[in-house]
Amino acid sequence: MNATELLETVVDPGSFVSWDAEPEQPGLSEEYARDLAKARERSGADESVITGAGLIRGRRVALIVSEFSFLAGSIGHAAAQRIVAAVERATAEGLPLLAGPASGGTRMQEGTLAFLSMVKITGAVRAHRQAGLPYLVYLRHPTTGGVMASWGSLGHINVAEPGALLGFLGPRVYQALYGEDFPENVQVAENLFNKGLIDGVVEPRDLADLVGRALDILAPVAPLPPRPAAPDTVNVRPSSVDAWTSIGLSRRPRRPDLRQLLKFGAGDALPLNGTGQGEKDPGLLLALARFGTQSCIVLGHARPLRKDAAGMGPGSLREARRGMKLAEELRLPLLTVIDTAGAALSQEAEEGGLAGEIARSLHELIGLESPSVSVLLGQGAGGGALALLPADRTIAAQHSWLSPLPPEGASAIVHRTTEFAPAMAQAQGVNVAALYANGLVDHIVDERGDASLEPREFCVRMAQAIEYELATVAGVPVPELVAARAGKFATLGAR
Repeated sequence: MNATELLETVVDPGSFVSWDAEPEQPGLSEEYARDLAKARERSGADESVITGAGLIRGRRVALIVSEFSFLAGSIGHAAAQRIVAAVERATAEGLPLLAGPASGGTRMQEGTLAFLSMVKITGAVRAHRQAGLPYLVYLRHPTTGGVMASWGSLGHINVAEPGALLGFLGPRVYQALYGEDFPENVQVAENLFNKGLIDGVVEPRDLADLVGRALDILAPVAPLPPRPAAPDTVNVRPSSVDAWTSIGLSRRPRRPDLRQLLKFGAGDALPLNGTGQGEKDPGLLLALARFGTQSCIVLGHARPLRKDAAGMGPGSLREARRGMKLAEELRLPLLTVIDTAGAALSQEAEEGGLAGEIARSLHELIGLESPSVSVLLGQGAGGGALALLPADRTIAAQHSWLSPLPPEGASAIVHRTTEFAPAMAQAQGVNVAALYANGLVDHIVDERGDASLEPREFCVRMAQAIEYELATVAGVPVPELVAARAGKFATLGAR
């Protein structure tokens, strides 16, 4: 699919307006001038990128699309200038930006100066992101070299065409240098998804829907809606059952988890995938979501689907910090959801820096330059739970809990046996009654005995509480939120 065909597939009919002026080429050799002339004739384009703006599902979006048939989509001086001008115009006009690269990388005929142009393109993309504007990337076949290593990998969301060859190293270069073929299926879009390097693999015909959904969450067009009316849950108080009873309820296999909360409670949820740096830990779920009128970045524990699944590892928290950065850059609230029996206890977790990742997550959350809400959904054991906790407001399911260790572990440390787990849970103040009394929990969602018996209804109530609390913090200046957040945790237990 060439650039024009992709634009026709993605952009609303008749809405695309080109931003391209006559390209200003550097000094040309006769041979290079002939190459450019042939490329124009063969491709029907005047350079290797087309830029402009159009409507996607009725929303105005800036676009930069590579034309691979023009010298393999390579980037020289003129193409780089065109890309930078388009990014800067999108930033100035406050537009989200969709890039569709398909390129072999730097234009070899222009040498090092063309290579260095990747820096200024990256600078323009950085300024666009820092302005709080969405940058979405659709990687097409093939995208390699300097393009993949700059503007092709910097999207808030990065998805790819099925079967696309994507990577830093061009296979032809590898074969020429080493006399053998590069291993198969390493640089294929589907493998990059499996490794947590991209967020999805999307057919061109489905791209407009994906962009439309993402922008509905990331960049609502309407002014901020009024704060929703207070839900009934604002009047819920802690359960009167003891801590051990709540722990038992939280561990029931059918208890609703984050996946069900998004399914039953969110108006829309768009999952993201991995750290973008080659890690994908199933212990954490990262998504864009909308609860009622409120958009947010969601990150939370994904309850294991198998009993023998490993606990949350350090890669989960590196993915979580990706979500925190997205919230800050896109100026959206962050929602964290806590439901874990504990972090991974293994050699891999230790050597992967689990303790340091918990520390860095706490460091980011306590100073997060974005509104935040945390939810205690079920189990909350150890540092893996604490790592997602600090927020401006904390909602708790009635039978959730938070403890430095599972009560059995605390009992083993103090009594050298697990028999005293119920008593330890009560004494340590792990349940919602104690957390509410000590000032951590601000809002309780009732479970009407047992949430596992009414998962859909419970998730709807929790979603209403989330919408209300997101709206509560969304209108407060961020410096005030950061100061109040630090103050809250500095004075826990003082009331």
